[in-house]
Amino acid sequence: MINKKWDVILEPEFKKDYFRDLGVFVKSEYKNKICYPKYSDVFNAFRFTDYDDVKVVILGQDPYHGEGEAHGLSFSVHDDVKRPPSLNNILKELYSDVGVVRSGNELTDWAKQGVLLLNSVLTVVKDTPLSHKGKGWEIFTDNVIRYLNDREKPIVFILWGSYARSKKEFITNKNHFIIESAHPSPLSASRGFFGSKPFSRTNSFLEKNGISKINW
Repeated sequence: MINKKWDVILEPEFKKDYFRDLGVFVKSEYKNKICYPKYSDVFNAFRFTDYDDVKVVILGQDPYHGEGEAHGLSFSVHDDVKRPPSLNNILKELYSDVGVVRSGNELTDWAKQGVLLLNSVLTVVKDTPLSHKGKGWEIFTDNVIRYLNDREKPIVFILWGSYARSKKEFITNKNHFIIESAHPSPLSASRGFFGSKPFSRTNSFLEKNGISKINW
């Protein structure tokens, strides 16, 4: 279903009652409503970035809920849709920080380099943000963070906004590095997201620890 090492790491989760209940709920929602991302893309974050390959985690809350946007990676949308404001601000900060201009919306190339683009809730009903909140996804993804925290090889955790920052309690391993700031949404980007330089700080930490940098 997902990448090889993740299958092993997450096997205990798949056997738990909460995950079975979540699976029943999600299947029913997809059968009876329009949900995003498409069913086959729900676990894309784990397909593109295996456990041992994770260098960076960028944590989002739940998928974009507009038609054709979400494809299973936090903050990333398909190239053929209008760029959401949060992603637009992320790419503005990227240019300001490291001078990179990205023409498309998809961040799949980041994922393939070791950036786990993880939403806390992995599914959503069309035009209804947070509609699958509190159904079990958070238990699953909080445990994903715990499994990553257990890893000895350093990881950069990028936490944007108060929701993502609330997950800091699961990141206790001193080998890892936390970058936190305001959320990139238009409501808060000017209150500490712009100028926070997450991309150069990430690469500086990776380089210092003998890990190859991300080509943003």
